[in-house]
Amino acid sequence: MSKFFARFKKDESGATAIEYGLIAALISVALIAGASTLGDSLSNTFNGISNKMDTAGAAHD
Repeated sequence: MSKFFARFKKDESGATAIEYGLIAALISVALIAGASTLGDSLSNTFNGISNKMDTAGAAHD
């Protein structure tokens, strides 16, 4: 029985799996935050272009 516990104590595969899971979660959070920031930036850019086109179209009429 003591050999079983000694082998169980040396087995770190569960800890490794948890560490990989935490790394994957952190990468996911970073990607989501980056995509959100990029989305806001693109939205602002396209809104600015749209406003300039509206102004140019109104001046042309």
